[in-house]
Amino acid sequence: MSNIKDELQKRILVLDGAMGTMLQQYNFSEEDFRGERFKDYPSPLKGNNDLLSLTQPKAIAEIHAKYFEAGADIVETNTFSGTTIAMADYDMEDLVYELNFESAKIAREVADKFTKENPDQPRFVAGSIGPTNKTASLSPDVNRPEYRAITFNELRIAYKQQVEALIDGGADLLLVETIFDTLNAKAALFAIEEVKEERHIDIPIMVSGTITDASGRTLSGQTVEAFLTSISHIPLLSVGFNCALGAQQLKPYLQRLSNETDFYTSAHPNAGLPNAFGEYDETPKQMQQYIEEYLKDDLINIIGGCCGTSPEHIKAIADVAKNYKPRLIQELA
Repeated sequence: MSNIKDELQKRILVLDGAMGTMLQQYNFSEEDFRGERFKDYPSPLKGNNDLLSLTQPKAIAEIHAKYFEAGADIVETNTFSGTTIAMADYDMEDLVYELNFESAKIAREVADKFTKENPDQPRFVAGSIGPTNKTASLSPDVNRPEYRAITFNELRIAYKQQVEALIDGGADLLLVETIFDTLNAKAALFAIEEVKEERHIDIPIMVSGTITDASGRTLSGQTVEAFLTSISHIPLLSVGFNCALGAQQLKPYLQRLSNETDFYTSAHPNAGLPNAFGEYDETPKQMQQYIEEYLKDDLINIIGGCCGTSPEHIKAIADVAKNYKPRLIQELA
């Protein structure tokens, strides 16, 4: 089994693009989301993309394969909302373990197939751990600033279940991503450390925050440097940013991050900023040019795409990434 740390020293690794963007092309109906198994389920299920790992596994495998064909080294599992907290929207909390396990298993099978075909480019599976739809740092009620919709312990318990299932399903590493509230992320990291300790294993962890606007802060108000300080007590594989901004807008924050950390750095920006219809217009060629600026300035070790990015975007990124050396880091003692 190839070690991702060894690969990171040799080259810039390419992460996949947007699962949701690709799933939209299938135009799945409510019936498609339900499949045979959930045809009589009492809640509406359309929009529950994680459920498609159970009801449309072939489509999920196809998407992973398209990203690997485009040059991705790492694909993310279809588990962005795979916690009891997020699945409560669909009354599917009881399915969380199975959703994560099956999603990881699908990605694992596709990754192994591509590694077997080309052993010189081993492929990896990142267990995607999203931020949930609750925030531990902020009140959802403007009239009750002291109120919290979720506690740290509730988040920790939910994340622990997700982490165990992702590992059992075959994930090589864990990606705590799209972090808008660092307290949520700390609960996820705490849960991962618990699982590592209980199982006597060491699994690499990627952390990816999101800068929500031109203020250069996360939603819970942290600067790049504060975010980094908040999570650096954990031995991480990489730290970076994804979502919210396009590659061009994200660059100054990556520069600051890259200057401040001894971890590997990652980025998977959106295909530009959304237009008036919430769609992303940046072409693969445009995105490639912006990403090349990261590479010229030696900012990055892992690069991919978020909202609006397709296999064409990832191919353009992979094509340019192979021309550059990875950012060098000082190995921590």
